[in-house]
Amino acid sequence: MGFIRENNMTTLLFSHPKCIEHETGKGHPESPERLKAVLSGLDEKEFWSLKRREATIINKSKINLVHTSEYVERILDSVPKEGLLNLDADTIVSDESGEASMRAAGAVVDAVDSVISKEAKNAFCAVRPPGHHAESSRAMGFCIFNSVAIGAYHAKIKHQLDRVAVIDFDVHHGNGTQDIFYENKNVLFISTHQYPYYPGTGSEQEKGKFNNIFNIPLPAGISSEEYLNVFERVLKRLEEFNPEFILISAGFDAHEDD
Repeated sequence: MGFIRENNMTTLLFSHPKCIEHETGKGHPESPERLKAVLSGLDEKEFWSLKRREATIINKSKINLVHTSEYVERILDSVPKEGLLNLDADTIVSDESGEASMRAAGAVVDAVDSVISKEAKNAFCAVRPPGHHAESSRAMGFCIFNSVAIGAYHAKIKHQLDRVAVIDFDVHHGNGTQDIFYENKNVLFISTHQYPYYPGTGSEQEKGKFNNIFNIPLPAGISSEEYLNVFERVLKRLEEFNPEFILISAGFDAHEDD
């Protein structure tokens, strides 16, 4: 969900301070500083026209569209009152992580509603923890709830859309989002990512039950021109699918300056 410059169109920015309060420990690569850097950039003059909204806390029934109820309760019950807790070797929660996760997913649902209702032309969700590695019953890779998958299902169910596309650009493959939509013919998942690399998924052979998964694995160190050419393939696949709604799962970690 990107930015546009036309004065007669509105871009909404969804975020919340709780997303910064999600702590992962000293030296962890998914730190509050990542979101602080994004928000600092969005404070620059060229973005002053953005309409800003606080992300709401998502209703658990929306999370259950994507994640099992047992998983959701286990995650929320595991949030420590103080200190840090490892869900796995990489994924860590602190006392504010439960609310941060629910506001991150809530931001995407709010954004979907705002765009479909024509309150905004598009929206950008500056939130954390991230989500695209989270599977239906498993946290991994810093991710707890799969916010973009929740948003896609919300668009389909509440707004009765038939075709929703999710585009994921990141140095890592969005295995969780792929897993959730692998057998859903009404959702097209496109991922550009370094391969082979963590989490080890994302080959071109992973196409989904209905040919609805389109992976574009890339070698490390490709040029900007080569990377932009990849998106010609993305656009062609989008045109073939003809989505009614597009969500972009944006991972700002693929470029050396990210």
